[in-house]
Amino acid sequence: MYAIIETGGKQYKVAEGDVIQVEKLGLEENAKVTFDKVLLVSNDGNITVGKPYVESASVTAKVDLNGRGKKIVVFKYKPKKGYHKKQGHRQSFTQVTIEKINA
Repeated sequence: MYAIIETGGKQYKVAEGDVIQVEKLGLEENAKVTFDKVLLVSNDGNITVGKPYVESASVTAKVDLNGRGKKIVVFKYKPKKGYHKKQGHRQSFTQVTIEKINA
């Protein structure tokens, strides 16, 4: 059994027991979270597709940790003009464990 959920403007294919990193949710560790924007549910070959979301379907998960990703460097440069700009960025994320798919 698996489902496709939407959170943080992205879509994730999840199954029970999966550990995924999503955009920062702003919840404490060990908190429960319910994703109700379920786009598709597959249960033993029976596929249910939503328009745009599947009614009465949800996915419950537990927040494992809140963290920040690896640092990326943004470097802007214009040749022969003496212009260069260096910036760094670390994206925040929330790691969750999928506990149950409620179809």
